[in-house]
Amino acid sequence: MIYSIDVRIVAPVRDTEVTDRVRDAVANVFPNAEFVHEPGQLVAETHTLDPFSDKLHEQEILDSARREFENRATDDGFSFALKKQAAFEGHINFAVGNPDELGDIEVQVTVREPSVEEFIHHIAPPTKDGKPVEGEFQPRD
Repeated sequence: MIYSIDVRIVAPVRDTEVTDRVRDAVANVFPNAEFVHEPGQLVAETHTLDPFSDKLHEQEILDSARREFENRATDDGFSFALKKQAAFEGHINFAVGNPDELGDIEVQVTVREPSVEEFIHHIAPPTKDGKPVEGEFQPRD
C-alpha cells in the first residue's frame, strides 16, 4: 500500500528521568523517528508506522490496536497513547485511563493518503481466530 502520513510523538521527560532512556523507549517502538529535545519533553517525527505495525502483529494485539485507533479517529487521522515503561522494554501497551506518573507517550497520526479508515486497516487489519484476515478493505457503512 502506498500511503502518506505524518506521525508526531511527544514523550514527557520528568526531572527524575534520563532523557536518553525516554528516547530509547520511543525509538524501541518507532525506530525511524527523528528526535528534537524540547524543554521537559522529547518530540519525534516519522513518516512510517510499518515497524510499529510489525510489533502489533508480533504481539498479536491487532484487534485491540484497531479499536484504540478507531476510538480516537478524526477525519484527518487518529491518536493514541503508549505506556513509557513498556515501550522501553520494546513492547506496545496502550495507555488508557489515568496517565502514568511519568507521563505517557502521545502519538498523533495525520493521514493524507489513503483514507484514515483504510490506513488503520493497513496497520492493524481485522483478525479471525487471532490471525490477520487477508483481502480487500471493506469500508464500514
